Amino acid sequence: MSTHELYTTGPVEPNWQIPASGSARFSWEYDEGRDRLLALYQKGKDKQWDGAKRIDWSLEVDPCDPLGTPDEAMTLYGTPHWAKMTERDRGELRKHYTSWQFSQFLHGEQGAMVCAARIVESAPDMDAKFYSATQTMDEARHAEIYGRFLHEKIGMLYPINDNLQALLGDTLRDSRWDMPYLGMQVLIEGLALAAFGMIRDTTDKPLPKQILAYVMQDEARHVAFGRMALRDYYKQLTDAELREREEFVIEGCYLMRDRLRGVEVLENFGIAKKEAEQLSEQSEFLTLFRQLLFSRIVPCVKDIGLWGKRLQKAYVDMGVFEMGNSNLDLLMSQDEEIAEQLDRERFAQEECERVAEVESAIADGA
Repeated sequence: MSTHELYTTGPVEPNWQIPASGSARFSWEYDEGRDRLLALYQKGKDKQWDGAKRIDWSLEVDPCDPLGTPDEAMTLYGTPHWAKMTERDRGELRKHYTSWQFSQFLHGEQGAMVCAARIVESAPDMDAKFYSATQTMDEARHAEIYGRFLHEKIGMLYPINDNLQALLGDTLRDSRWDMPYLGMQVLIEGLALAAFGMIRDTTDKPLPKQILAYVMQDEARHVAFGRMALRDYYKQLTDAELREREEFVIEGCYLMRDRLRGVEVLENFGIAKKEAEQLSEQSEFLTLFRQLLFSRIVPCVKDIGLWGKRLQKAYVDMGVFEMGNSNLDLLMSQDEEIAEQLDRERFAQEECERVAEVESAIADGA
């Protein structure tokens, strides 16, 4: 079945074209590089995996309850709209919200793949080109996995959200070589990591938990890459150049904050856009969700050296300023450990099942 048959509302154009800007850069220095980035490149090579094999696609998913989402997390919960809904309607709402969330993940991963390829093209240093090449493969795998989940397990897709598309466009249109790092590695990837983590840690469904845990293991490396490269480069910039990048971060954060409401879902349930926006703003769960989603971005922005007064004021306005003190390294190491622990548990269980099967066969033969 064509993807276009599964969209709730079909994309206006089958392809989105962004005119390329900036220079492709070649480096003739092949022998030297930053030890930290080369170590990350080696890790990127060592940690490649096959989404068709590592993930157990035989696991069943109930499209009407894909994530085990509690009623309280639904924007309509406690409203007259919720009271009028049948259980079937509520199941359909859960399906739409999961489709919307994972569709944005899918579109974002394609954007990350394109941005990583752009970094290979435009980064001036060979060590950055090497690592970005591994990230391009990672992002292709993530897009493959999210696409398969939506096609095979949910059976529904949402088009890219306008605000996410705007941020991707701004990131890719900028001719400065560091902007794909800043827009994708820091903002979009940081937001995605926090969103993935919240669902990974709350879902009781094994398939989405596997998908998110394994994707996050890769993304932890990607954010580390962006931090390393930009921290080194931004030390060399003038105050005016730093302010330009801070303005980009401010605008990007507001765009992402506003894309997290899922208004499109409510519109598909017959609720006018203005009311849908009001309901989303009033949702206590969404308010908390939106704040926590900046837990990976704010400390990263601070770490790379973008922390001017205007940027700090914007984070105060968003209610996320205190997250600048979060321990980003600890969060990233936890992401890796959770994926490894999940592997250990899964394969230990499979080994027990194989042993039991052999013992049963021996007993039957006796």
